[in-house]
Order: sequence, then C-alpha cells, then structure tokens
Amino acid sequence: MDTHEKIEACERKKHDGNLLFRAGKYWRASKKYEKAAKIIEFHHSFTDDEKHQANGLRLSCYLNNAACKLKLEDYSETSSLCTKVLELEPLNVKALYRRSQAHLKTSELEKAEADIKRALTIDPNNRVVKLVYMELKDKQREYAKYQAEIFGTMLSKMG
Repeated sequence: MDTHEKIEACERKKHDGNLLFRAGKYWRASKKYEKAAKIIEFHHSFTDDEKHQANGLRLSCYLNNAACKLKLEDYSETSSLCTKVLELEPLNVKALYRRSQAHLKTSELEKAEADIKRALTIDPNNRVVKLVYMELKDKQREYAKYQAEIFGTMLSKMG
C-alpha cells in the first residue's frame, strides 16, 4: 500500500467507525478508530502534505475513540487518548472537554477542573464546555457537603 492508499484506507475505517458510533455500536466503532490510526502511524515516506493530513486524521481518530471509550465507561483509556491528542495539540478543546468528563466520572475533581478551566480559557463561549463546568461545580458542592457531614459526625462522636 502506498502512502496515498494508506490515507484513503484510514479515512474509510474512520468513516465506518463514525457510522457504527451513530448506531450506538461503541465497541465496534472503537476498534475501527484504533485500526484507522494504526494504518497511518509512523509512516516515514509521507510527503509534508500527507504528514499534515495523516496527523489530522490520527488526532480525529483518537478523539472519536475517546468518545467511544467514554460511552463504554472506560475512563482510563478516555483520558489516555485525550492526553495523546493534547501532547500534539495542547489547545484542543475537545480533548480537554472529554478528558475532564472522564475525570468527573472517576471523581478526580481537581484534574477535571484543571482541564475544563483550560478549555474555557481557550473557548469561553463553548456551551458544552460550560455545561460540564456547571456539572463539576455541582459535584464539588456535593463533595464539600459530604465532607462537612462526615466531619460533623466525627466531632459529635468525640464530644
């Protein structure tokens, strides 16, 4: 397979993954995105234009796969895929948003807050990011209330 064929094969696999995702078949979609990203990984004979195109496709596959992993409740893998994207594109709002969702689901509130605040700094008018920020604030309030109740219970037992 030459470089042009590899890019086309990657695009086809990604498209197949998109169709599966829309159909709610997240595990199968995830596998398509993994295969698509693998096709164009570490190919040294790409021209500069092909490298740019392949890099964009790879990032898109990582982000789409992260969306699948979120749906499948594999939060560790969601975070890992988003981190790969952020290593290559530190200002990627979608990666920050998805990784913050994974952190929220695992109650890593400080990490979620760091990601969501960074996303809001980059794109302050993003409605979806604002919604996750509000969800984070709700979770933080719940946690603070829980801590206060625990602390109060401990004090009442001591006194």
